Amino acid sequence: MFRYLPFLLVLALWIYAFIDCLNTPEEEVRGLPKVVWVIIILLFGEVLVGPIAWLVAGRTRRAPAGGSTPSEWHRNHRVQYVAPDDNPEFLRSLKEESKKDEALLKDWEADLRRREEELKRRERGEEEGAGS
Repeated sequence: MFRYLPFLLVLALWIYAFIDCLNTPEEEVRGLPKVVWVIIILLFGEVLVGPIAWLVAGRTRRAPAGGSTPSEWHRNHRVQYVAPDDNPEFLRSLKEESKKDEALLKDWEADLRRREEELKRRERGEEEGAGS
């Protein structure tokens, strides 16, 4: 099992660098055109030269937005979770759905009554026609 680990790590780095290169916008690629970087990664991936060169020199690394790392942002912006039964927006949406369901039920009931009346009229018409 462990004898395959180096091969799997090389393969994982190769695939990561290839996908990262393909997903990187052209304006963020440094040094060479994007197509050339893809070729370098594919040709020299087995010996790790291509993927490592891409990760070190090929892509422009951006500073985090707002100048802070994600962990700093999460420490400073705690999210206050609210249970659904205490969330006014959720309760309002339930009321709206309930109103829609009630209106739909009333429409169905009215349609059912109309159809029952129509069937009764047909049955009366057939009885009168048969009785003549």
